[in-house]
Amino acid sequence: MVVVDLFAGAGGFSRGFELEGFEVAVAVENFKPVAETYKTNFPETEVIVRDVKLVSGEEIERICGDVDVLIGSPPCEPFTSANAKRFPKPEDRLYVDKRGQLTLHFVRLVKELKPKVFVMENVPKILELKDALIREFRKAGYEVHFNILRAENYGNPSRRARVFVSNVKIEPEPKGKRRKVIDAIGDLPEPDGSIPNHEVLLKIPKGKLDRIRRLRWGESLIRFEGAGKICTNVTRLHPYRLAPTVMGNSRFVHPFQDRFLTVREHARLMGFPDYHVFLGGKNVQYDMVGEAVPVPLSRAIAREIKKCI
Repeated sequence: MVVVDLFAGAGGFSRGFELEGFEVAVAVENFKPVAETYKTNFPETEVIVRDVKLVSGEEIERICGDVDVLIGSPPCEPFTSANAKRFPKPEDRLYVDKRGQLTLHFVRLVKELKPKVFVMENVPKILELKDALIREFRKAGYEVHFNILRAENYGNPSRRARVFVSNVKIEPEPKGKRRKVIDAIGDLPEPDGSIPNHEVLLKIPKGKLDRIRRLRWGESLIRFEGAGKICTNVTRLHPYRLAPTVMGNSRFVHPFQDRFLTVREHARLMGFPDYHVFLGGKNVQYDMVGEAVPVPLSRAIAREIKKCI
């Protein structure tokens, strides 16, 4: 079952499908440091390092033939309410914002490749464009479903709600017991680099260290209002609860130690196996993890699609 991954990032979406026995034949990722990470983790996948606007369905088919499943995560910045500079009118976010237009290129490649199944991931706020997306996918020859899934219901130890737009209904059976922070990172040794990406890259400034030492489980050093809600950062994780949503700028404090979490600990909170490595500068590594589709959720979706196919 051949999969093509657009806006592939570090490969969280691909990893879930690979674990379920799909062949991820082609990936498209235009940011070179991220593409290098993807290539390292999926050496048998052909990675096209180019802007998706310049990639055609014909080119992809020359590499892998017919495509069974097309997946992808176009940039969410045009749609998320966390972006204070997003366009006021929802349709402008899709048709005027240059990053928003990348979603239309996902639709274009759906039309050109005619996969059996496609799945496009984005933030829940993209539902403000539900009618426009229905219209665009109809032009490509498909009716769509809007599947709202929470990663923590499928074994992911951090919270994450996302919308998956697809031509089939995706309703994985939730797992019974939720995994907590301690389940994800409790068995890791001291961060000495013996496990890939498990070293302290972020030092706590001396001026903040005393304040961080006083943080109790679940407390945050930074609180601010954004997108109509109170946002937090520099949070000491509660070991016996789910972690908050992992984002690229998340800076979590270890439950029992006065230090920031390593990239590997962030990756564990997103369900990545330890053999999945992250390259590049420290901020790039944290961003790659925070922007990924959590692997347990991706795998649950892949299982459902396998049934459809």
